[in-house]
Amino acid sequence: MNSRKQTIRYSEAFKVQVIQEVENGNLSCNEARRKYGIKGVGTVRYWMRRMGKLDSLPKLIRVEKPDEQDRVKELEKQVRQLKEALADTQVRYLIAETQIEIICKQQGLDPEEVKKKLPAKPTSKP
Repeated sequence: MNSRKQTIRYSEAFKVQVIQEVENGNLSCNEARRKYGIKGVGTVRYWMRRMGKLDSLPKLIRVEKPDEQDRVKELEKQVRQLKEALADTQVRYLIAETQIEIICKQQGLDPEEVKKKLPAKPTSKP
């Protein structure tokens, strides 16, 4: 059984045809890849950089007000803090669940029945 990976080589004429379709705006890089069955996700973009006009590739231009970057950093910091707080809360919840089960076993009680009698929402700390 032959387990060697098959390598596909595209002719220069084929590459030029694909590049022209993308440069003319008829297809995007992904559309060209699908249309012609090109397996590599970045293959057409590579051909464009190597052989085509670089200005044909879409570029991302981001315009920000001066305070936007600071705001983004602040929001990212808040997200990190919230994730940490959530993880901390989950750990505390698991510890409390385990403690309830241990106490119930010691007292000969059914943990599920005890949990049903507990308040639905935890009370906030003073």
